[in-house]
Amino acid sequence: MRRMCTVLVSLALVIAVGGCDAAVRQQQAAEQRVAAQGPPPPGRIPQSCTVGGHAPKIGIIPINLQALFFNQINTGAQRVADQVGAQAQIVNGNDDSTVQANAIDDLVANGYNAIIVDAVDTDGIKPAIRRANAAGVPVVAVDATVHDPAVSAQVGTANSAGGKQLAQALLGISGGQGEIGVVSALNSTIQLERQKGFTDEVTAHGMRIGTVVDGRNVQENAQAAAENLLTGNPTLPYAYATGEPALIGLAAAVSSQGRTNQIKVVGWDLSAQAMDGLRAGWIKAVVQQNTFQFGYESMAAAIDLACGRPVPRDIPVPTQIVTPDNVGQYLYYMER
Repeated sequence: MRRMCTVLVSLALVIAVGGCDAAVRQQQAAEQRVAAQGPPPPGRIPQSCTVGGHAPKIGIIPINLQALFFNQINTGAQRVADQVGAQAQIVNGNDDSTVQANAIDDLVANGYNAIIVDAVDTDGIKPAIRRANAAGVPVVAVDATVHDPAVSAQVGTANSAGGKQLAQALLGISGGQGEIGVVSALNSTIQLERQKGFTDEVTAHGMRIGTVVDGRNVQENAQAAAENLLTGNPTLPYAYATGEPALIGLAAAVSSQGRTNQIKVVGWDLSAQAMDGLRAGWIKAVVQQNTFQFGYESMAAAIDLACGRPVPRDIPVPTQIVTPDNVGQYLYYMER
């Protein structure tokens, strides 16, 4: 009888493990299908034209070529350009406003018909945009909002509002109590807007902002800053990262210090590291901007402007909130 009980228990365990394995395989298969499908296609492809006897030439100046975020904007823009037959030239901004300004001047001098720029410094880039406008070359600002009449169109999301969304998610988890450490990029206008929207909301509902560290929008710097944040605050319960490098650096620091069971994190922009944290449950919410849509909309606007067609001044792109519960729906963001 004892032998029979042992056999029955063993069989039950095999069935249970087999059932778990089957569920895992089904989940993996579903995630693979989502990733394979890729991002939704462009909703609108502009009509082609010729400018001075050739297809439109569009310059693209991202903040850098390190972050997946900016590469996905480039991918979306290139996809639209390819379908229209436009020529797209990407110039690395290298996290430097002066480099971006020089790139705008060079593209104008080389006969480009429109320029897309994601500004490192939204004030520092204005003189170059004004020079382009004076030369008859329209500029589309993507992601970073540049408040200047010389900008022909603005494609982006409300960064302060996104920070507020993450604050509300964290307030729901914390009950409005506790201290929050912040990994930011104090040289980035965009991330300062996200930091302010978040800070205003959490402090209005009883939470405290503790140490703020500066990763300068560079992954290695962000990780070092996050390590210092966690080392200096060994009981910190919550943390907020204002961008992709900040969240990657924070995730690496939390993992390396074995703090995944002690801290809850919210932040911006998906990456492999953010996906891992969401799956494990200690990253609670990530604002994901529709990067491919940024690229689609900015290139469509640039081509229309190059062809002499009017475009809306403001072209909003909605954000998506990724959580441990829905992370499998957004795997296509892991592709460049």
